[in-house]
Amino acid sequence: MSSYAFFSSMLRFVAAKTEAAAPAALDARTVDMMAVLRRIADTVEREPDFQVPGDGLELSARALAGFAAFLQKSILPEAVAHGNQAGETQVRWAVDSAMDAVNTLLSRAALQEGQPVRVTLPPPPPNT
Repeated sequence: MSSYAFFSSMLRFVAAKTEAAAPAALDARTVDMMAVLRRIADTVEREPDFQVPGDGLELSARALAGFAAFLQKSILPEAVAHGNQAGETQVRWAVDSAMDAVNTLLSRAALQEGQPVRVTLPPPPPNT
């Protein structure tokens, strides 16, 4: 298992939370985005990078943007309120890393090359 287990856990948590919020109301696109988060989680458990197929750049970017927004809105305030510095550091790292990936994926999607994109995560925060 890699030192990105905390990130994998966050990805899976957000996917599960999203699906549990309104399972009957989920549209196919949301289901696909949660599958993207789970695939990324599976990959980064083993290595610090993941590949996104050329035809999945925008969907993956949207999934990661939603992931970052959820963390920033719902999880980060709790970590801060409870004085959990390690948790706060991990959440901030996850938000920043996800948004960096979003920028990379959307820039490459705009080029309309149709090629897969490999995203390499930065080193994890200390004490993870």
